[in-house]
Amino acid sequence: MSSTAAFYLLSTLGGYLVTSLLLKYPTLLHQRKKQRFLSKHISHRGGAGENLENTMAAFQHAVTVGTDMLELDCHITKDEEVVVSHDENLKRSTGVNVNISDLKYCELPPYLGKLDVSFQKACQCEGKDNRIPLLKEVFEAFPNTPINIDIKVNNNLLIKKVSELVKQYRREHITVWGNASYEIVEKCYKENSEIPILFSLQRVLLILGLFFTGLLPFVPIREQFFEIPMPSIILKLKEPHTMSRSQKFLIWLSDILLMRKARIIEGHYSYPLSSYF
Repeated sequence: MSSTAAFYLLSTLGGYLVTSLLLKYPTLLHQRKKQRFLSKHISHRGGAGENLENTMAAFQHAVTVGTDMLELDCHITKDEEVVVSHDENLKRSTGVNVNISDLKYCELPPYLGKLDVSFQKACQCEGKDNRIPLLKEVFEAFPNTPINIDIKVNNNLLIKKVSELVKQYRREHITVWGNASYEIVEKCYKENSEIPILFSLQRVLLILGLFFTGLLPFVPIREQFFEIPMPSIILKLKEPHTMSRSQKFLIWLSDILLMRKARIIEGHYSYPLSSYF
């Protein structure tokens, strides 16, 4: 073997060993982030499927049965009230084809008595509490419960108002916010960097690429909570016979890449480099 070939072989082997070591022990390069709280059980929309989604009754039920975190969605009304609702348009949830931003809070229609669970085929949630709540009501009712806030629309005023409420109720240490949109997450961080942020979809894909190429240890990460979709949910929403083999293969491959048990730590979706998050 020539000296040049030996040099390249040793360089490759050395790079592999260093990268592997850093992947396993990222604190050699990065300071371990302080975990403000742990959440093994997160109630999506307050536990949609057990109660009407995003209602005070749903949140109360979730806390009563021992959830570690409430997940909810926010919009802003015409009179600048931050409300808890998944949809901007209320046709699906109330039967009235109107946008939240076009109405004052007192004008918002009530939820229907039964709602389809959008992430589960042939499943409905129901309840008697059909009022769309204010975000501040949730903060007041559950002052010690961690809350994950999905900023549903790219609205500067909404982001500002949510930040003000979080500060008013001194919840920076038990609140996380963001959206699948990179632009919204960036605005959240610029508005209030004290509130932990979620990974946007763009950043999730970047993290995956960095992880599988071995470059993740060399990239600083400011996000603290890693949320990713569960590809297998698609199979629950569609009839399997309507999907092509290639579609099923892509779902299977996505599950392999995203949902391996080794990457799910303490109920948050993350990689073996738990020190990063």
